[in-house]
Amino acid sequence: MNKIYKKALVIAVCLSSVGFTLNSCKDAIDIEQPGLLDDATLFTSVSNLNDYLVGSVYANMDTNNDIYFSAVFTDEVKPGAGSGGQEYEIHRYFIDPTTGLTTGIWAQHYLVINRVNRLIAGAAQVTPAASEVAQYNSIIAQARAIRAFCYLQLETYFAQDMKDANGLGVLLLKDVPLIDVKLPRSKNQDVYDFINADLDYARGILAYNTPTGRYYVDKGFVNAVSARFNLYRGNTTLAKQYAQDVVSNAGLSLTAASAYPTMWNDTARGEIIFALNRLATGNGSSIGTRWNTNSSSITGNPMWALGRNLFNIINTTPGDVRRSVYVDPSSLIDPNYLTSTSPRDTDQLVVDKYPGKTSAATRNDLKVFRLSEMYFILAECETAANNFTGAATLIQQVRAKRYNSGTAPLPVYASSTAAYADILKERRVDLALEGHRYIDLKRLATAAGVTMDRNQTDDVVTVTNLPNNSHKYTLPIPVQEINLNPQVQQNPGY
Repeated sequence: MNKIYKKALVIAVCLSSVGFTLNSCKDAIDIEQPGLLDDATLFTSVSNLNDYLVGSVYANMDTNNDIYFSAVFTDEVKPGAGSGGQEYEIHRYFIDPTTGLTTGIWAQHYLVINRVNRLIAGAAQVTPAASEVAQYNSIIAQARAIRAFCYLQLETYFAQDMKDANGLGVLLLKDVPLIDVKLPRSKNQDVYDFINADLDYARGILAYNTPTGRYYVDKGFVNAVSARFNLYRGNTTLAKQYAQDVVSNAGLSLTAASAYPTMWNDTARGEIIFALNRLATGNGSSIGTRWNTNSSSITGNPMWALGRNLFNIINTTPGDVRRSVYVDPSSLIDPNYLTSTSPRDTDQLVVDKYPGKTSAATRNDLKVFRLSEMYFILAECETAANNFTGAATLIQQVRAKRYNSGTAPLPVYASSTAAYADILKERRVDLALEGHRYIDLKRLATAAGVTMDRNQTDDVVTVTNLPNNSHKYTLPIPVQEINLNPQVQQNPGY
């Protein structure tokens, strides 16, 4: 088949083969693809399977859109002095089924799911030699764990309530679909059963500390996915089990303040469980260009600056290394920003969390899982069990590693509301610009007794904060799906 004509977006993506990529939400309709390889020709050996895993599955994994949307839509960034107005509508909560960035999140993860489904189908045609069985099993295990992660990302953004097992989830593609198939959205539980099957399979095959390190899936990735997945769906018992397994067995430690910058310029692994590799030159999106046109400095034409209230937290915490890591020294910091007639120009908090690699100022690895997140998951689980001292100790452990001077006192939580508020605050700081804030506000803001927290100077128009429980904390199903697949039900409010 050489042409995909006006198919629903997911099916169009899934009917494409090795030549179609979707790093910036290109339309997946009316695509000419001469010279496509069919699966029987492509998958003929374990070596072919591995090449496809690396070159077509890993190579298409991308959380850039997820990170960027979460930052712009919430309270993590404000318009920079070099902004030309891009994504201002998202910053002001104008999203609908035609919004390209949200469509990109949907299509990117389904693209990878398609690659995995093709790989698994192709693997059934390959009989490994005795010496290849371990590699063959590992290839399938890595692919299935990646598929589980992609479904988790889709559920995170497009499922209205992940704690409702009978609520609407996303489209569940278990294999390569037929040309004319039109699928309805599955129940969350059906998607969860599929995720769990993939994770259980991968967990039974993979080990911790694979020689390939942070860029390839190992048991640490599998259990980190499991911890986040179970936290989001409200199973704190399993979330605690898998997060603790990672903390105890991944062979990693929380990165100390002295080494924290090296984790972000990609010269050291630090506490990274899994990252998407972005070489100085090569494939994969550049996260740095989301914030700064040319480089993370005042002369690099900053398009988005760090949100003022986020900056205020790290700026008023003595010795917090995240102050120097997140904000470039060239920044213009206006102590009178509240009375400035143009705070976008006088208060330029240049984002430096992704400073680039040597000779590649805008390219950094995308950090998908870090050890600190596992500590935060454990803290939430302890709070749910009313173990406030246990939760406080976990938060203190992270803070102690982030301070290059002074001490991190043990917080005291008198209630679950206070505990959740402090956990949410620390997640806001430590996981900033990593794609967590959107779902964290949806999950925790009401329980924590807080809301989105933009500063009044975080836009050039009157600033508002999206109310808790807004329908916009769930993304719309893209218009391509709705128009061309009548079985797909739109999310409420769109």
